[in-house]
Amino acid sequence: MKRPMFRVRIVLILILAACDGPPPATPEQGARELIDAIGRPVSVPQAAQRVVALSELDLDAALALGLRPVGASNGRGSQHPPRYLGGRVNGIDSVGDFAQPSLDRIVALRPDLILAGGQSDPAFLEQLRAIAPTVVSFYPGEHWQDSVRRIADAVGRQQAGSQVLEEYRTLAARLREQLKAHWGESVSIVRLTPNGPMYMLGDAFAGRVLTDLGLTRPPAQRQPGAGHGAPLSREVLADIDGDWLFIGNFAPDPHGVAALRDEPAFAELRAARLHRVREVDAALWTVIGGPLAAKTLLEDVVSAFDAVESGS
Repeated sequence: MKRPMFRVRIVLILILAACDGPPPATPEQGARELIDAIGRPVSVPQAAQRVVALSELDLDAALALGLRPVGASNGRGSQHPPRYLGGRVNGIDSVGDFAQPSLDRIVALRPDLILAGGQSDPAFLEQLRAIAPTVVSFYPGEHWQDSVRRIADAVGRQQAGSQVLEEYRTLAARLREQLKAHWGESVSIVRLTPNGPMYMLGDAFAGRVLTDLGLTRPPAQRQPGAGHGAPLSREVLADIDGDWLFIGNFAPDPHGVAALRDEPAFAELRAARLHRVREVDAALWTVIGGPLAAKTLLEDVVSAFDAVESGS
């Protein structure tokens, strides 16, 4: 869309929204300036009240900080927020899919701040900036805890951000000691797709959480990057092997994992022979999450290890 055209569109949407909807968000006196994840200065409210979160990390972090966004995009691969957030997301309006959030819905919510983590399209970001101050909250590969600090700063809850991260570190340290016998074991993190299993790369969110427990990743999965590798053929299925194997599925599909288990090459994997294969939520294990995701992931690991050791 040409720049003058989308500015006209935004103005028209704002005018229409003004005729029927909540009072407009107005700039707060004494707005402050910060630098977002792409190095751009942004003038934000002292304490944002009407936040729209456009990524899973933005939504997770806002909720962890005690701030309920007025709107959020759906989780990747679904038509709803990540399941692990449970009832915390009740009352939060959807603004559409992560890849294509609806500008009309965002305008209608009258945000005073937009958290746009993961958005990289300059034209789309300019459209968002025409609606409200827009902070790109993280860049690919950034450590999630640094992103949470930036989000806490953006919404004016810096102290809460420090407290949330300290609580996570305390929990991780306690569970790390609890899992002392497993230190150094390798954990394979895989997303199951119709085209085949894909392993997550070395800088992926879940892998960094596992590091906090003293666990490692299989050699093939230690290459730099926060995303995932290419779908694997059955001939190279050994690349998903490890002491433990967690397979993420966006839509629970017993047939998908069952079909993989039926592969002769799968039965030869070390994790399969040790009965250390677990099916998990891909929205939690294979997407960039925040403090709430990190804590839930820690619980998943402890639960899986306990189940194997107890023989259940």
